[in-house]
Amino acid sequence: MYWRVSKLRRIQFFSALVLFLSLAGCYHTTRPGRIGSAAPDFSVQDSDRKVTLSQFRGQVVLVNFWATWCAPCQAELPSLISLQDRIKPKAMTVLGISIDVDDDAYHRFIKQRSVNFPTVRDPEQKVASVYGTTGWPETYIVDRNGVLRRKIVGPIDWNSSDINQFLNSL
Repeated sequence: MYWRVSKLRRIQFFSALVLFLSLAGCYHTTRPGRIGSAAPDFSVQDSDRKVTLSQFRGQVVLVNFWATWCAPCQAELPSLISLQDRIKPKAMTVLGISIDVDDDAYHRFIKQRSVNFPTVRDPEQKVASVYGTTGWPETYIVDRNGVLRRKIVGPIDWNSSDINQFLNSL
């Protein structure tokens, strides 16, 4: 009796393992794969402009997902503004994608804070969904060839020497 139960459990285990492995190979997504893979192109249009990732080909792009109501995003913003001043001459840019729903609050915020990099509003979070963004701020660094080089979750100091070294290496 013990041998039959044990054999049955082994069969169930191996069947489950085979099912898992076969389903894992079928999973497809539009989210970025691993670091080193092509960053998904996107297009987003708000009341001010239309932006696509491909329009920045040949530049290093920091795609920063943020919101005006997000306290960590607000804390990170001054260093992003400073970074944009430093990297613009090097054919690099920060591209902000705001998930704000309130158009007026968004425009007031970027004007009051003197945001110096291109930013676009994506209230339906279509681009955030493509990238698998789950929190804000979240930044993806894309190299000059459109390859995803780094994902940064949460606010950081964009003036740090580590970040500057990394960006300069691209």
